[in-house]
Amino acid sequence: MTSTVDPALIEDEYPLQRLMGFAMQDWSDGYARFHLPLKPELMNRYGIPHGGLYAVLLDTVMGFSGSYTGDADRKQMVMTLSMTTNFLGRPYGQILIGEGRRTGGGKSVYFSDGTITDETGAVIATGSGTFRYRKGQAA
Repeated sequence: MTSTVDPALIEDEYPLQRLMGFAMQDWSDGYARFHLPLKPELMNRYGIPHGGLYAVLLDTVMGFSGSYTGDADRKQMVMTLSMTTNFLGRPYGQILIGEGRRTGGGKSVYFSDGTITDETGAVIATGSGTFRYRKGQAA
């Protein structure tokens, strides 16, 4: 699955992203999609993906869904204020697909919904969150 993001907007991986292995696939105003290939290191003791993966992926896509500027030199950072995660099923495929959509908000706070599926279409988790825009730009 290839990325549809303007290459100039893709940021360098941060340490947690590199450790877990998720990557941006799509990013536009009010929307973000990341993929996370499953690997043995991400499984719990039952051999299925750890639930924390879903929370991290949801937090990421919902955060990015509200931070799009379209300008690589003008990054908008956000901070999670609250987040709810609903565990609905287990993946049957090998790639977790997280999608976040900004659903509303104002100048300093916004709301977002997220969904995690796999490449077979199985719905695995959903979430909703409240995020605050950070003042200033990232370093």
